[in-house]
Amino acid sequence: MTNFYQSLETAFGSRLDAPALILKDRPDWNFQQLVSVVDRFAAVLCAQGVAAGDRVMAQVEKSPENLALYLATLKVGGVYVPLNTAYTVAELDYFVDDAQPRLFVGTDIRVGVSSFTLDGNGQGTLLEAAAEVSASDGIETVDRQTQDLAAILYTSGTTGRSKGAMLTHSNLASNARSLSEYWGWQDDDVLLNALPIFHVHGLFIASHCALLNATPMIFHSKFVAEDVLAALPDCTVLMGVPTFYTRLLQQPELSREQTRNVRVFVCGSAPLTEQTFAAWEQATGHKILERYGMSETIINTSNPLVGDRVPGTVGFPLPNQEVRVADAEGVEVPRGDVGTIEVRGPNVFSGYWQQPDKTAQEIRPDGFFITGDLGTQEPDGRVAIVGRAKDLVISGGYNVYPKEVERLLDEMPDIVESAVIGVPHDDFGEAVVAVLVAAKQLDVDALNSALADQLARFKQPKAVIYVDELPRNTMGKVQKNVLRDQHKDLFVDA
Repeated sequence: MTNFYQSLETAFGSRLDAPALILKDRPDWNFQQLVSVVDRFAAVLCAQGVAAGDRVMAQVEKSPENLALYLATLKVGGVYVPLNTAYTVAELDYFVDDAQPRLFVGTDIRVGVSSFTLDGNGQGTLLEAAAEVSASDGIETVDRQTQDLAAILYTSGTTGRSKGAMLTHSNLASNARSLSEYWGWQDDDVLLNALPIFHVHGLFIASHCALLNATPMIFHSKFVAEDVLAALPDCTVLMGVPTFYTRLLQQPELSREQTRNVRVFVCGSAPLTEQTFAAWEQATGHKILERYGMSETIINTSNPLVGDRVPGTVGFPLPNQEVRVADAEGVEVPRGDVGTIEVRGPNVFSGYWQQPDKTAQEIRPDGFFITGDLGTQEPDGRVAIVGRAKDLVISGGYNVYPKEVERLLDEMPDIVESAVIGVPHDDFGEAVVAVLVAAKQLDVDALNSALADQLARFKQPKAVIYVDELPRNTMGKVQKNVLRDQHKDLFVDA
């Protein structure tokens, strides 16, 4: 089986009557219902001319149908391209031009490309098209080679131009199987999935574990602390970002009794503070299992299911994966020294869509991918991340590259120059902060109002600081490390 969906299809076939998606405000789906919708969507995709290797781009709200669209794209051999629903029209134009999708599924019909809305009223919805299809018509799952593309995930570049990370069927399958084994997935596990599924975390890491094992997901359209707290007694696994845990800790009903049935709490997508780790253990008796992944590699390392989960570390390489901490030439530094984290294994993506030069820069000839994260590795292999070589800000689990924000700020009439940094924030992990030299000062709301049509909300600054000049080194480069240090307590007790 080389098409990853074939593995999922086989798993579903053994438990067709079992619950697949447990839903909050509508009837649950069993695996037979999920397969039926996938098959109908697959028939529509084929009718729209989607063939093996064609891109299907989706910018829709999380729903069971959204998940089925992803699976249907795999089934017909297409390449799934999910996009954050917060992206503006201006941002969306770039993705469509770059990926050249055969089909676009969004909240509105898009002119210039074959498109559907997913649901809703009126003509042009994928659900309406699927209703005209007989599931018994049967669309065979298209056979694919292990290195054929399954998905493209866009991840912003430091220059502001987004890069499409190309993930193969082998990448998806190997990582799903490794995680299932490493995290000890059980036949009676119930995953609580309140993560977005346009992101590697909610779609590939969380959903794949449940789907590959044909176990249920409590499927929330978004994270609402009160709803997640209420569902905790019914789940055995919760995967989240640090924001989930900080907000749940603010709920007075959180207790050991409320979490008594949970087998493991997993955290990723942003650094988990040692304070949150300790507070969660105190409140629930559970030690959060922190892991390390990214769009290009899905998951690289994980703290162990059985053994010490050390706060401030991201654990050990997954089975069949390698991690080294290296210097600029890719030579491994002595254990315990800081260097750049590089990874190699079946999880590593095949490159950046239509950017061979960038691919060659970041994947070494020996197959190691240069993550850009700075870290250390202990003699026993345990990895800790100590910083980022690039100035990536991770806010609420989402990547924000400062250059993209700075470019827009610098275009504003009264701004002389800008530096965008991330500073610690109890709720979001990191908050985006704009440090500006400007002829006229705007408050943060007015600034974001000017950016609203060009920049997704999660990328917009949560604070703005005005200075007479930006700190620079002797080469004229802005010293963002100085700015981060100066403003590291900006949100303390805020």
